[in-house]
Amino acid sequence: MKRKAYIWIMKILMWISVVITCGLVVFVIGFVLYKGVPNITWKLLTTKPSYLTKNIGILPDILNTFYIVIATLVVVLPLGVGAAIYLTEYATNKKLVAVIEYAAETLSGIPSIIYGLVGMLFFCEFLKMQTSILAGAMTLVIMNLPTIMRTTQESLKTVPQSYREGAFGLGAGKWRVIRTVVLPSCVDGIMTGCILAIGRILGESAALLFTAGFAHTINGFVDGLGRAGATLTVALYVYAKEQGEFEVAFAIAAILMILALLVNLAAKFTGLYFKKKVE
Repeated sequence: MKRKAYIWIMKILMWISVVITCGLVVFVIGFVLYKGVPNITWKLLTTKPSYLTKNIGILPDILNTFYIVIATLVVVLPLGVGAAIYLTEYATNKKLVAVIEYAAETLSGIPSIIYGLVGMLFFCEFLKMQTSILAGAMTLVIMNLPTIMRTTQESLKTVPQSYREGAFGLGAGKWRVIRTVVLPSCVDGIMTGCILAIGRILGESAALLFTAGFAHTINGFVDGLGRAGATLTVALYVYAKEQGEFEVAFAIAAILMILALLVNLAAKFTGLYFKKKVE
């Protein structure tokens, strides 16, 4: 009797937790979309801000966001995946691997504002990059490298050892086994790490306040990397905190939420595509 009562109490608590969690998620998403979507206009999306005409536009911020996402992923994905492959497939010193894994987990928990301070001192001042999109991207590389490395590493560990042994038995070399057998089998895990990285890049503001700046100018990709530029999250902070334009801030928040949803859907379908291709 006591055991049945205990089971029912735990089920009730579980369902209460599920309802509260889902309710909070739906409330936050619904509130942001309700307040933000009506304020999204074509003029807002396709113009740049001007203090002379009192125009508010976020086109430079959208472009800067895409620039910094691309620049960060181009650097962090090869580094993170390469480090994970080495630690999982090649490294023989288990103590060294354990130390690196512990260091990566520690770096994942450091507040982003500290990364921003270090990025400002190292990339902006020491390497003379000044306040620029490139300095912000390099700072985000350091922030996201542990995430990419650890997710890829754990994904590599899920590939059955029999796959490797079978490929070796057919005469394949180490790198050929990794390239044609191991990596295709864990591409969904790599995509998960990519999703997490993009999500953190899109939502990062504290580190970019120190390194990327607040500029709202339209630049090309190559030229823009060397110049200061505000991303959507930084622009959200500026419009909400500095200028009191909460309608624009909610519009930017809705855009960021929609972008995050599209990135997750694209990554999910990409992972399914590669998984079916392997099968």
